[in-house]
Amino acid sequence: MRLLLLSTSTVHGTNYLDYAQAHVRAFLGAGVKRVLFVPFALHDRAAYAAKARERFERLGYGLDSLHEAAEQGRAAALAAIHGAEAVFTGGGNTFRLLEALQRLELLAPLRARAQAGMPYMGASAGSNLACPTLMTTNDMPIVQPQSFEALGLVPFQINPHYLDPEPGSKHMGETREQRIREYHEMNERTVVGLREGGILQRDGDRLKLIGQSGARVFRRGVEPVEFRPGDDLSALLQPASC
Repeated sequence: MRLLLLSTSTVHGTNYLDYAQAHVRAFLGAGVKRVLFVPFALHDRAAYAAKARERFERLGYGLDSLHEAAEQGRAAALAAIHGAEAVFTGGGNTFRLLEALQRLELLAPLRARAQAGMPYMGASAGSNLACPTLMTTNDMPIVQPQSFEALGLVPFQINPHYLDPEPGSKHMGETREQRIREYHEMNERTVVGLREGGILQRDGDRLKLIGQSGARVFRRGVEPVEFRPGDDLSALLQPASC
């Protein structure tokens, strides 16, 4: 499998996908001419597709949106997935994204294409979608999906937009680390806390942390471990480590 999983689409002080554009070009390469965009994490899918299309065209790629095919029926949506050279799933609300794909019966075809080697790129909710479940998303459950099961393209969970505790903060709610520890009170899988600007790149059995920032990896029962851009995280792809 070939995956590019972004913690976010936009980092502070930049425009949409600016920080990741070199990684996107390197990931898609010259062989890909058009990208299939999955816009279901936001309500206004047409506006979201237009935003993504403008950005990808500036990167040198055409873009089609899955919502436009889905409006013509499931057969057209399936044809779009089966014919896609690469897929990019945008961020937004992970519950809305997963619910839409389950309702349209498009989750399994998308998984099959990615498992067969089609490049899959996600940002935020789109990166959550690549995990076994959406259980480590930061989003409110504004809709109820059929289940929490997602694509399962990696054997671990991702917590995008991971935030470290702020020194001196008077906020009394749970920190992100506390919430991940709560997850591990009930679940086994490793969680990668992916900070803003961090990117996970998978190429077959290799997994590397790239981008602008690091990640904090949480395993049940042990202290979290810090990783920096350039580090090899391939061990996380082994089932025994997750």
